[in-house]
Amino acid sequence: MRLVFGLLACLLLAGCGGGGSGNDRPAASPSPPLPSVPDLPGTPGTLPTVIDSIVDNPPGSIACARLAAAVAAGSFMTAGVVDGIVAASATADAPLADAAHRLGDAYVAAIAARNKADEPDKIAAVATAASDMSGVCAKSGLQTVG
Repeated sequence: MRLVFGLLACLLLAGCGGGGSGNDRPAASPSPPLPSVPDLPGTPGTLPTVIDSIVDNPPGSIACARLAAAVAAGSFMTAGVVDGIVAASATADAPLADAAHRLGDAYVAAIAARNKADEPDKIAAVATAASDMSGVCAKSGLQTVG
């Protein structure tokens, strides 16, 4: 039985080569990397994965930690910061995830208002949404400061 599987594996591998068989299609290009998000101590710099959901215990702790770091640094309008918070909220409960999405929506609106008369108001809306999310983190018992 092993011999049959071994032969089958050899045949499949031999058929997978692209050299000289008349198959002149170009090789597939690699997928672009996932967008990076700011690193915090102990968290990876990419969008949440299944492994991250195990690390995010209790759920939402990574999002609240990223929020706390952004508050401390005053970096909400820095590219990638809000996106990282929203991405980290993927494992959070509904109130926290909703607050993160409101923050994301406010950030998108602020970026769209760049160099327009209502830009300061849109940036203030980002701060308000961040403050709102900080309150949700506190009500959830998740760290938002230091």
